[in-house]
Amino acid sequence: MTEQDFIPQEYTKTIESGTITWESPSNIALIKYWGKKKDQIPENPSISFTLNNCKTITKLTYSRKQDTSNYEFEVYLDGEKKEEFKPKIETFFKRVQLYLPFLDSYVFKIETTNTFPHSSGIASSASGMSALALCLMSLEKQLNPEMKDDFFNQKASFLARLGSGSACRSIEGDLIVWGKTDAVDGSSDLFAVKYPYKVHENFKNYQDTILLVDKREKQVSSTVGHNLMHNHPFAIERFKQAHEHLKKLKPILESGNLNDFIAMIESEALTLHAMMMTSMPYFILMKPNTLKIINKIWEYRNQTKSHIGFTLDAGANVHVLYPKHESSEILEFIKNELVAYCQQGHYICDEIGLGANQLL
Repeated sequence: MTEQDFIPQEYTKTIESGTITWESPSNIALIKYWGKKKDQIPENPSISFTLNNCKTITKLTYSRKQDTSNYEFEVYLDGEKKEEFKPKIETFFKRVQLYLPFLDSYVFKIETTNTFPHSSGIASSASGMSALALCLMSLEKQLNPEMKDDFFNQKASFLARLGSGSACRSIEGDLIVWGKTDAVDGSSDLFAVKYPYKVHENFKNYQDTILLVDKREKQVSSTVGHNLMHNHPFAIERFKQAHEHLKKLKPILESGNLNDFIAMIESEALTLHAMMMTSMPYFILMKPNTLKIINKIWEYRNQTKSHIGFTLDAGANVHVLYPKHESSEILEFIKNELVAYCQQGHYICDEIGLGANQLL
């Protein structure tokens, strides 16, 4: 498919007003994407686990207007009006106007809330932008009732990507691939797709305990970090590596080899941060407690042969990943040994989910 396929023909219905509500989860990449081209196109493919509990709930209220000269909308977070969110939403509307030509024909009220604390250090852009994209797609489906479900999901992912790259991986679950790669049939740079191959039972109901090491805003935004890949001395090799890692992950996911899985995801996490530390300007998003947690995990794994592993997002927090059948022992270890390194002892227990849901 191309971008042209997402430009609608004339709508067959007229809708005056209404309300739509979607909940959409966050996700955590196993093979990381770092670096993007124009219009949020990734430099390399990625694969992610969709989460279940960390999600955004967005309610979109809309009413038709006569004047189409500008966008009219208000944004609320947890019931409080957020003027500072409006520029990002307006930029998103401008990017997707061609694909959602009704945007300037309605007055919108966007009310959003997160199931995780706003100050938790978990990026809400993936869950937030995917939830908004799904609300807008539901409105478009009312204007064009003939729309098929597969197309709905593809276009929702396509639109979410234009708001926040990783948001395209939050529409469905549980394993999602974004970025064109020979390793996955049907993969695309334009939208994310469900991983289409056999996955071993070991990876079903996989657990993710998120250790909140630092809940402050990052000193370097992901957007800035991605842009630093343009002239990065190791960028080309990193992009090749991501393609190779995705190929190597396929037999691991099929066989259920947990040791190889852990080695792959931990290598990817550390590679992501290595790219940050070797860019110009360079920066470090890990904190001392991030490293202490990693070393504690390695020590515990060596002693117990437990299948506990970690990954990192573009920040200091640690995602502790482990199979469901080992959860009682590993959770005990987390509470006894790792929570002490979290800011105010805060952590979130999550697991792999199946994607977004329409609530209204």
